[in-house]
Parts: sequence; structure tokens; C-alpha cells
Amino acid sequence: MNIQRWMARREKSWRQLEQLLNQAEKKGIQSLTSEQIRHLASLYRSVSADLARAKSHNVGQSVLQDLQRLTSRSYSQIYQGSRRQEWQALLDFCRYGFPEVVRQSWVYIALATLLFVLGGLVGWWYAWQDPAFMTLILGAEFVETVKDTQELWTVSILGVEPVASSAIMINNIVVSLQAIIGGITMFMPEVPLLAPPGGFTVYLLVVNGLMIGSVGALVAQANLAYDLWAFVFPHGALELPAIFFAGGAGLLLGRAILLPGQYRRRDALKVYGLQAAKLLYGIIPMLVIAGLIEGFFSPQTWIPNGVKYVVGTLIFVLLVQYCRRQRPFNSPEQALL
Repeated sequence: MNIQRWMARREKSWRQLEQLLNQAEKKGIQSLTSEQIRHLASLYRSVSADLARAKSHNVGQSVLQDLQRLTSRSYSQIYQGSRRQEWQALLDFCRYGFPEVVRQSWVYIALATLLFVLGGLVGWWYAWQDPAFMTLILGAEFVETVKDTQELWTVSILGVEPVASSAIMINNIVVSLQAIIGGITMFMPEVPLLAPPGGFTVYLLVVNGLMIGSVGALVAQANLAYDLWAFVFPHGALELPAIFFAGGAGLLLGRAILLPGQYRRRDALKVYGLQAAKLLYGIIPMLVIAGLIEGFFSPQTWIPNGVKYVVGTLIFVLLVQYCRRQRPFNSPEQALL
């Protein structure tokens, strides 16, 4: 191969690549047009081949170094740009995407909340009226221990906060996944029954409501209600909405199978499954934060109960405001669409 002739023929491409890289490094990859980006990728491939050819022939060290710099800079722009776009997409989902899918799914989330609340009211009523029902739901040993000691079980978290926090996170995430998967399963693992799609989700929401209602009746009878709800408020402001979001996701999947509407069931599962998956992406961080609060903040006896109520209320208000967040419009015309 005639080295000089080859270098003269390829020099133009190298300089074109260098010019595009200079612009991308100065103003960002987004300053390039789509055609320029395609040209940059094409030049990167050809210069990489030139580098391999230069290494196998007697080419000067300065040319090798120049080609190595060009390929290294190109790789950095192309692949770091791709990673940057991924991070930007993640940030966009956190800022606007998750609130959008929550609003889009509000009917299913509201239905999940209603099922939980109805379960809670039924649990509270029957547990208050019938001690046998309370022991059936919560367990006789647990009920007797609370009534005898007149002390909340939440004190067991103190001293083992990291372990307790991790266990709480895992448990809540598992419950949420069960509520979501319950939208498509026809088998209820906790009871030997077959159920229609979404049945296990409904079962989980109602049973958890029954438990919360029964606990509410128990602590009221033991004069511990103020202390318990002070414990629940800070982390419950995130944990309970996350469970409702998960229940809504499960009901979405159940709807895709039972009531696909204008879609074929396979297509409905794709549409509503993606919506449920987006809910899951936002639910997990909520439960992680709730687990940290429940492990390290909620059980602390040195924090006044009034402060816990205020913190819980503030967290819930911030969550509501976050879920109402909408993308800014770039122009008045977009605002009218």
C-alpha cells in the first residue's frame, strides 16, 4: 500500500470528523443535526478501520496518535451521548412521566383505594364489635400481648433500624409486586382458589384493609391510637399510596384480560402492561423512601407525636403536588392542543 497516497485520500475524512467532534465537544451533541450525527457515526467507523490499517503498516507515530485521538473522542461522544440521553429520559420520567401515568390511571388507583378503605371499615367495625373476629384477623397472641403490655410493637424496630428498614422495604415491594401480578394470575396462592384475572389483587387490597381496620380497633381499645397513627403517618404518606398505585396497576392488567375493549387481548396486555410497568417504576422508589422513614424516623420515641403528624401530612401534600405536575408547554400553540 502506498502510505502517502492513502493518507492524502483519507485526510479529508479525518478533518471532517475532527470538525464535527469540535462542535459536539463545544456545544454538545444536541447541536448537531440528525444528518451530521449520522455522518459522525459513519466517519467514526471508517476512521476506526483506518486506525486498524495504520497499525498494520509502517505509518508514522504522529498519524497513529492522531487517529487514536479521533476514535477515542468519537467513541466518547457517541456512547456517552447515548448514556446521557438515557439519564435524561430517566430524569424526564421522574419529573413528568410518573405523574402523567398516575393521572392516566387514576380510575384504577381510586378503585384500589376504595377496596382498601372498604376493607378497613369492615375490619374496624367487626373487630370493635366482636373480639373473636379481631383475633381471627390479627392472631390471638398478638392481640393479647398488646392488651396486656399496653405498648406498641413498633418499639422492636429501635436498635435494629438498618435491618428493620431493609426488611420493611423488601416486604412492601413484595406486596406491591403481588398486587400487580395478581392482575393476571388466576390462582390465589394464599387460599386454594381460582379467581378471575384481578381477583388476587382485589383479595390483597381487601385483606390488608381488614388488617389495618382491625389494628385500628385494637389500638383504640388499648388507648394507643394516637401513638400508633403518629408512627404510621410519616411513612404511610408514601407507603399506602404506593400500595394503591400497585393495586391500580394490577386492576389495569385484569382489565386488559377481562375487558380488552377495542384491542385484542394480546394488544391490550401490551398497552395496559406498559402503563402498569411505568407505575411500578415509580412505586419502588416510593417504597424505598418509605422504608427508610419507617426504619429510622417513625419509631423514634424522642420525636414528639405532633411532629410526626406534621411530617406525614407534609409528605402527603408534597406527593399530591408532585402527582399533579405537568410538562411545561414550549409554546402557546402547544398549550391549546
